[in-house]
Amino acid sequence: MPEPVETYELYAIKYAHHDRDARENFVNDPDPHEGNMPIDYFVWVAINKNRTVVIDTGFNAGTAAERGRELICCPAEGLKMVGVDANEVEDVIITHLHYDHVGNFDLFPRARFHLQDKEMQFATGRYMKHKALRVAFDVEHIVGMVREVYKERVEFHNGDVQLFPGIGLHLVSGHTLGLQSVTVETQRGRVVVASDASHLYHNMWDQNPYPVVHNIGDMMEGHDKLRALAGGNEDLIVPGHDPLVLDYYPAPSPDLEGKVVRLDVPPQK
Repeated sequence: MPEPVETYELYAIKYAHHDRDARENFVNDPDPHEGNMPIDYFVWVAINKNRTVVIDTGFNAGTAAERGRELICCPAEGLKMVGVDANEVEDVIITHLHYDHVGNFDLFPRARFHLQDKEMQFATGRYMKHKALRVAFDVEHIVGMVREVYKERVEFHNGDVQLFPGIGLHLVSGHTLGLQSVTVETQRGRVVVASDASHLYHNMWDQNPYPVVHNIGDMMEGHDKLRALAGGNEDLIVPGHDPLVLDYYPAPSPDLEGKVVRLDVPPQK
């Protein structure tokens, strides 16, 4: 008899915001009627009775000031809103090593960091001599993660793996060489936390990818992989930076409106 599937509560926590023109979000010019199109910054967490798995760690106030982003809360404080103490977390998935996904790793002193081989290769290899490819990386984060490797706190993965019952890692190159999206089994089905495999819903819907990219062809193929992971149901795909996520999904409580949403329940669009 097959083992029952482990399911999780799954939350998206908004920790920062950036106002910008729509043209900053697409390789090709968007619909001319599109004007302002801000992005939000999230960390995610999957929780059940057996484990708590944090997905990405965000950035801090110093990085926000340096890059002109609005920091709403420290991601560790955001996790507290759903009862998660960063000091106690044992597993953190790093989807990729861009500044807005791997900052604050020092706030997780007990964690193992799960990372794709190709992402460390990318962030420490020959491509980083090109400013256009390194602009979204922070060298101190990369050096810091190398130090974590030497402390035996980084677990590397080579492609798609089942990390835990109900949680899978999936290599979706394009945005970076080693970006990984995450599948999480929930009460509504297998949710695909795309991270930056698709920043916005419209990157997928309009077949117009985000312009910070290592390989456009791989990014477009990655959109197809996201759809396949979701069994063709795009309602199960959660993009990495879209403010619409906060509109589509409910907050776990009225006091968390606009801050946290549940992704383990169907969207309300």
